[in-house]
Amino acid sequence: MALTTKLSQQSTITQRLTALASVLKLPAVKRMECFDISHTMGEQTVASCVVFDANGPLRAEYRRYNITGITPGDDYAAMNQVLRRRYGKAIEESKIPDVILIDGGKGQLGQAKAVFAELDVPWDKQHPLLLGVAKGADRKAGLETLFFEPEGEGFSLPPDSPALHVIQHIRDESHDHAISGHRKKRAKVKSTSTLETIEGVGPKRRQMLLKYMGGLQGLRNASIEEIAKVPGISQALAEKIFYSLKH
Repeated sequence: MALTTKLSQQSTITQRLTALASVLKLPAVKRMECFDISHTMGEQTVASCVVFDANGPLRAEYRRYNITGITPGDDYAAMNQVLRRRYGKAIEESKIPDVILIDGGKGQLGQAKAVFAELDVPWDKQHPLLLGVAKGADRKAGLETLFFEPEGEGFSLPPDSPALHVIQHIRDESHDHAISGHRKKRAKVKSTSTLETIEGVGPKRRQMLLKYMGGLQGLRNASIEEIAKVPGISQALAEKIFYSLKH
C-alpha cells in the first residue's frame, strides 16, 4: 500500500513539474529553490531556502539563514543578503536550479534580478529562471500572481493547474521553514536574555548552570534545591534564578 501511495505521489509530482516546465517554456524542471523571509516586527529575521528536485521536497538540502546587519523589517535587504550568500559562489552543475521562486512579488523579484546581474560566478547566471510569486487577496490559495519581470503585468494560472499546485507546495514549504526557524531563534533570544539579566549570574555561572541542568529547559524545570547544588550558586542566588525564569 505504502509503495502504491509513493508511486502515485511520484507521478503527481512528475506531472506537476512537467506542467510547470511547459508554462515556463523550459525543457524540464529538475531542480527548484524557493526563498521566504520571516520576522516579528523586523526582529530575529530568518530567510529560508527550500529545494525540490524531480522527486519533490529535498529536505536534506533545506537551509535557513540568519539575516544580520540590515534595517529591521527591510525584507528587500534580507532577500538581497540571502541570495548573495546562496549564489555568490561556485555551485556544482547538478545543484544549479532551473527555477528560483521568489516569494513576495514584483519588489522582491526586482531585488533578485539585481543580485543576479551583479554576481561574479563561474556558472551561467542565465540558467536559473527567476519567478516572483505574489499572494492573492487575503492570502487565498489559487489567487497567486506570477511575474517573470519586476515591471509590467503578472499572470495567473487556473486554480486547478498542476503547475500552480507545485508552486504553492514549494512556497508553503519555504514559508513554514522560515517561520519555524524564526520561532526557534526568537525563543533562544528570549530565554538566554532572561538568564543574562539576572544579577549575580555572569558568563561563567551561566555556562555552569546550563551544563549542570542539561540546557535551559532543564534549568527552567529545576527546583530551588537543585539549582543550589550547582557549584558557585548560593541558596539566595538559586531562589533569584528560580523566580526569574518563572516570569
